[in-house]
Amino acid sequence: MSNFEDLKILIVDNSKTMLRIIGNAVKQIGVEISKSAENGQEALELFRKEEFNVVLTDRNMPGMDGLTLVKEMRKLNKAVPIVMITTESGRTEVIKALKAGVSSYIVRPFEVKTLKEKLEDIL
Repeated sequence: MSNFEDLKILIVDNSKTMLRIIGNAVKQIGVEISKSAENGQEALELFRKEEFNVVLTDRNMPGMDGLTLVKEMRKLNKAVPIVMITTESGRTEVIKALKAGVSSYIVRPFEVKTLKEKLEDIL
């Protein structure tokens, strides 16, 4: 799938800078609609209210971390692709994320091309 403009993406990160960077990356690949949340609880509330095609989430956030968020989202919807975008690159961390239910994993910093390829793989 190379046509991303119909996707609705939820971006979750406690860093406003990362929200902007990831938001710009999804715009560059042609995504028209994205929403953002600054923490896991806010993201879960949005996820309950709206339908998203993809969730892009950070791992390390205060309050509800990314792994807990993924587990909670999976209770609500097992099908929506969830991509974890994080600085955690250790094999153990990747395995924990996959067990929690992520569809794909991107280590920061990342290139727009990497995000596009990951989305093409999971959609």
